[in-house]
Amino acid sequence: MCGIFGIVDLRDGLEPGCTLLERMGHVISHRGPDDQGTYFGQGIAMGMRRLSIIDVSGGHQPIANEDETVWLVLNGEIYNFQELRHELEAQGHRFRTHTDTEVIVHLYEKDGLNFIKRLRGMFALALWDTKRRRLVIGRDRVGEKPLYVWRGSGRLLFASELKSILQAEDIPRRLNLAALEEYLALGYVPAPLTLLEGIEKVLPGHYLVIENNLILDQEYWEVPFGEAQKHSEEEWIESIRETLSETVRMQIVSDVPLGAFLSGGVDSSSIVAAMASMTGNRVKTYSIGYEGEHSYYNELRYAKVVAQAFGTDHHEIIVRPNVAELLPKLIWHLDEPIADSACLTTFLVSKLARESVTVILSGVGGDELFGGYRRYLGNSLHRAYRFLPGPVRLRWLPSILNRIPQDRHSLWKDYARYAAAFVKTAQLDAVIRYRSYVTLFSPDSQRELLQQSNTREQNGASSTLHKYFNRCTEKDDLNRIIYADIKTSLPDDLLALTDRMSMAASIECRAPLVDYKLLELASRMPSSMKVRGFHLKYLFKKAVAPWLPPEILRRKKRGFGAPVGSWLRKDLRSLVQELLSESQVRTRGLFEWSAIERVISDHEQERRDHTDHLFALIALEIWCRTYLDEQPRHEETVGSGSVRGQN
Repeated sequence: MCGIFGIVDLRDGLEPGCTLLERMGHVISHRGPDDQGTYFGQGIAMGMRRLSIIDVSGGHQPIANEDETVWLVLNGEIYNFQELRHELEAQGHRFRTHTDTEVIVHLYEKDGLNFIKRLRGMFALALWDTKRRRLVIGRDRVGEKPLYVWRGSGRLLFASELKSILQAEDIPRRLNLAALEEYLALGYVPAPLTLLEGIEKVLPGHYLVIENNLILDQEYWEVPFGEAQKHSEEEWIESIRETLSETVRMQIVSDVPLGAFLSGGVDSSSIVAAMASMTGNRVKTYSIGYEGEHSYYNELRYAKVVAQAFGTDHHEIIVRPNVAELLPKLIWHLDEPIADSACLTTFLVSKLARESVTVILSGVGGDELFGGYRRYLGNSLHRAYRFLPGPVRLRWLPSILNRIPQDRHSLWKDYARYAAAFVKTAQLDAVIRYRSYVTLFSPDSQRELLQQSNTREQNGASSTLHKYFNRCTEKDDLNRIIYADIKTSLPDDLLALTDRMSMAASIECRAPLVDYKLLELASRMPSSMKVRGFHLKYLFKKAVAPWLPPEILRRKKRGFGAPVGSWLRKDLRSLVQELLSESQVRTRGLFEWSAIERVISDHEQERRDHTDHLFALIALEIWCRTYLDEQPRHEETVGSGSVRGQN
């Protein structure tokens, strides 16, 4: 795991200076505290910060081929590197190291630009071909590893993190209003947008070729949704077990200590079960929990059941973090705000794990692949809902639910929240209904929230989400929905925060459930194998049932979040009052104070659960202070006096 960065001169082919490159590397040193390296050539300068995982002593980067005509920096891991190395050695290629990185330069010699299609792993890379003066930069298929680019003034800059590019002081910092609308709609900024004009994310499954002053954006992989394949349940189950076992086996290869996050949910428990069957040593597992009034979020009981079942070396911590102090640090690491409280828990459990391991496996992604979210029950609920009498559906239920307190930190209030969201949109088309479930600020709310000078001629709905729904040719509604999630919330919310929060603790996080072979398998499955009636993850649970304790299979799903909604009403009220005060809102000049005031009041009185809305607004204001108002500095200087609230 590393951070990569570089500068390309697009006009004169001059060698870029070293001062900017040094700053670009220094600001992301948390991604690679073990080693660093740079390469300078005609028209190119690139570098890396390395967290040593494979071939710890010999895997220095940048790395070159035999005659040093091809140079590479890599962030991530190539899981099939041993297979590729054997193939290349048989064809006469000579290797200097045992690292996975070196495989890529030889693969490029052999296959040209098609090399990237042979890689199985999580990666962002930059490859420089000195003969052709060609730069290739690209990301893995699903978007586990980040990559940002900026083009202007005859230069192209690229980096693993946005803050690295911003070390170039001549890059303007203007808020991207299109990205702001997407953020308000979704709670994250979907690729290729960023919140800063001129800086973009490279799309997952894409690479850029910079050659002869031209920039070509090429898609090399797409989620293969289409006509579902017909197999028996037993055949699908066997395929899932085989592919998952193969994926975990490839991802436990490491020359440094390795462990697993364990929430006690089906996904993380399945990863631990597979690891335990393959390793001769006890698997190290890590869990986080809450107590007292926040015990609704505590999953330690289930994690202990799994840890005991597989005899793991289990570590757990009960936390009550100083969120007001922690948030500026986390927003700095995130590069862009994400309205997902999982960033808190992921960072804290990553810090715990880093005390004893350098690599961690996570169960992230299983819900998207195999149908695990409650929001995927929309069609099943709708079929049952149609049998209710018209007056009940259209008048009584909406009226009753409008009066019931809503809060995600209480079981019954949380059910009321979900019921209200469903009833409000029950008469709509399945796709439109789903889009309303995942929309943060509705189009009407955005029109009330945004000051007139900051609005554009759009309807406030996510155009990115709309694009992917239109792009998917799958006729089945649920598979279209899952496709859209895989293209948006998976890479730009879950995988983004997983990468940044684990890297903030200098630990490599691997996600076996988003291996592209497993994803392709899931995409060929009929939706009835994912959600059947009111049973989520129908087939996946059957596949892993022999591995797991029955209690884990039967438990109700909980998100990997934190009790932020409760904190916002109590411990974090002072933070809300400071960051979202009338004077601060007017000074920032983005939003109408009356709309903000209404959101705060409704949440405090439990008339509505506005946890995500308030978290999104707070995170955005902290981001504006960090990335718009001042130069993104090194991590050690972040958060000193930037907010005053206490938790």
